[in-house]
Amino acid sequence: MIHQANLSVESQWQKELKQSYTKPKDLLNYLNLPVADFEKDFEARKLFNMRVPRYFASLMEKGNPNDPLFLQVMPQIQEFIEKAGYEADPLKEHDSEMPGLLHKYKSRVLIMFRTGCAVNCRYCFRREFPYADNAVNKEKLTQVLDYISQNKQINEVILSGGDPLMANDQAIAWFVEQCESISHLKRLRIHTRLPVVMPSRVTKELIDSLQQSRLKAIVVLHINHHKEISEQLILACSKLNNAGITLFNQAVLLKNINDTVHTQVLLAERLFDSGILPYYLHLLDKVTGVTHFNLTEAESKKIYEGMLAELPGFLVPKLVREVGGESSKTPVLP
Repeated sequence: MIHQANLSVESQWQKELKQSYTKPKDLLNYLNLPVADFEKDFEARKLFNMRVPRYFASLMEKGNPNDPLFLQVMPQIQEFIEKAGYEADPLKEHDSEMPGLLHKYKSRVLIMFRTGCAVNCRYCFRREFPYADNAVNKEKLTQVLDYISQNKQINEVILSGGDPLMANDQAIAWFVEQCESISHLKRLRIHTRLPVVMPSRVTKELIDSLQQSRLKAIVVLHINHHKEISEQLILACSKLNNAGITLFNQAVLLKNINDTVHTQVLLAERLFDSGILPYYLHLLDKVTGVTHFNLTEAESKKIYEGMLAELPGFLVPKLVREVGGESSKTPVLP
């Protein structure tokens, strides 16, 4: 009976996922926004599909076209702007040595565990990534695990994507078990936005897999604005924390969304109150189609200086940029 109940819980998040908004008109109608004002933006779906879980939409302010959550997911005509310095592969990831595997850092490997996402953020640096060529099934994951087992410098596996939590709990449990058998692995890190946009994804089965493993489990969430931290997310984070799973957050500085000291301070405080430690604050990765989200480095540094003045040190994330081909993130110092 318990097994059946668990299956019911897991299928709930999958059912929610299928009900996501995929057409701008439907999202606009839900938010009581005039469709005619946005029709010119609909064409941007051709560049990058739209996907917004209904739960995430419920956190948006109805009738507000400048809602910071809405602006992150609504296609915009500005995505057609082409500008020097913006490219399809800003982090030089498209030509990896093994499909689905990135080994940029000496002691860590990143696996494209699932190529889909629950939400398509319009500023995504992998919006042009060749996911079809990097999708991994169990056979390819076994090859990746062989690569890891033969490289004893690797002590941490990072699951990314897409979003790794798009995989079901059985697939994650299998992979965790495989990693446990590699003696030189110490940590398993999951980079995900799914619990933010759909907290029901944090299931008992997922928590059990991570809690019972000998590997130290770390979940890095992607939260850009304090409005994204709902009571349901706080409850999910509490369950993860109680299971001994470390929670970090990484955010992206985005024009007209979180580009004030006040907004960043609110985010950091709300994160800590929710059991999440601020980790990274990224400058925008300049992928094609995201020019309207960009802040200059000078603007970013000014915001960061304000954060340093207002927040205790342990609540200030590292301001960084990623440079394609570099072996680590590059600090951006004020």
